[in-house]
Order: sequence, then structure tokens, then C-alpha cells
Amino acid sequence: MILDASCRIEYHNFQDVPAIFMLRPRSGWAQWVMREQFHIHPQVPVIEFTDVYGNSCQRIVMPPGDFQIDVQFRVEVQDQVEMDLKAPIMPVQDLPTDLLHYLLPSRYCQSDILSPLAHTIIEQPSFTYNDIAKIHDWIHRSIAYTPGASDSSTSAVDTARDLQGVCRDYAHLGIALCRALDVPARMVVGFLHELQPMDLHAWFEAYIGNRWYAFDAMQAVTQGNRIVVAYGRDAADVALATLFGPFQLNFMEVTVNPASLNLRSWS
Repeated sequence: MILDASCRIEYHNFQDVPAIFMLRPRSGWAQWVMREQFHIHPQVPVIEFTDVYGNSCQRIVMPPGDFQIDVQFRVEVQDQVEMDLKAPIMPVQDLPTDLLHYLLPSRYCQSDILSPLAHTIIEQPSFTYNDIAKIHDWIHRSIAYTPGASDSSTSAVDTARDLQGVCRDYAHLGIALCRALDVPARMVVGFLHELQPMDLHAWFEAYIGNRWYAFDAMQAVTQGNRIVVAYGRDAADVALATLFGPFQLNFMEVTVNPASLNLRSWS
């Protein structure tokens, strides 16, 4: 499917506010960015750089007063998420070196603490994709989607205890349980077609059989038609906006729609 996605954010700043935004998807094996627009008002210098996870970041100093960011994308994405129930979980000694940090506990994903829960969920491990599918299914059955039940400090341990949360909490718990089984796992943020209510979204990926597979425990079966914007160990690495100063968020709107058949059009 070809999707048109947009994100509009409006701030009021009480002084100069340095900021780092992570709002530009990149083409890769699972998606192709066909068109892109990135507008800011008022116009100020933008420095773009790539972080250690390969994400495209925009460094801006927002001036005092009202400030607006408006991004639009047209992206060709996969209609279905790939899966392989027989894909093997790789021994740690065979993993690529640059993935080893995805095995470690992180700020929101305390895999060391959640190891007993992970092994209880799996019961008899097959050491294949199916073990991670069991984690996905357990989270989907056990965690109640509850807006407002968590905040920016909520971790995977909190979610496992309270059994409620939002997409970021589902992702953190999935990541922590995967790492507890010595499976590299990372957080993904982006856009999802037909998400209700519409917003930016988070899910997780696990490295199995020499590649990454997507899991979204908010869905009974992980669906396709999603645009990836950023990857990281957990939410600390994939904040779409990090602001260093006093500000007020006045407005935010996210849209995701199938693209017009006339690919020359742009709304």
C-alpha cells in the first residue's frame, strides 16, 4: 500500500528552546519514502544528523513565541508483516556484534528483573519465532489498553505489575521479555494505518533467524501498513521531540490515509 501520513505540532515557547526532532522516515527494506515535505514556521536553521541507531534527527533552536512543525510523507509500505514460525532464535555467540546492546537491560526494559516471567510464559521453549509469538499473545491477552494509566516514567516492570498501559508500554514489556530470553529486541515508533484513536504509534521488533521481525501486541495479529520513523533500545532513544527549555504544547494532529491513485497529487 502507498500511504500519505502527516504530523502537525504547534508549540508556544517562553524563551529560546533547543530541540531535537525525529520526524523523518528513511527508506529501507520494509518501506520506500516516495515524497516528503518538512516545514517549520518561523523559519530557523535546521541541522540534520544521524544518531547511533541510524535515525534521521533534526536539531533546531525554537525562538520565543509560537512555533509550528508540519511534516508530510508519501511512503510505500508492506501490506502484511512477515513471519516465519520456524525461524530459529540465534545463539548469542552467533549474533552480529552491533546487535549485542539490544540484549541488555535498559531504562524502561528491565529484562533481568522480568526473566522469571518470560520463562513462565514460554513454558517449553522451541527456540524459534514461536517463542516470541507466545510473548506477543500473552501481552495481548493480559494487558488492558488504558489511556492515562501510565506516564513517561512507566517501565516494563510497572506494566507487568499493573497489567495496563498504552502502545509504548506494550512495546517496552515485549522488548524486556524478549531480552530475558536472550533475543535482541528494539523499539519502533512511527505511523500505523487505521490506528484508533489516530496518533503516533509504538511496537517492537525481535531479531530471529538473522533478521528483524515486527510484533505489535496491541493487535491480536500484527498487521502491516505501518511507516517506521525511528528505532532504539526503548522510548528514551526514540522520542520524536526532545525539548530543552520551557514550552507549551498547543496542538498536535496525526493523519494516515491511503494515497490518491493520482500519484502526482499532493495535499
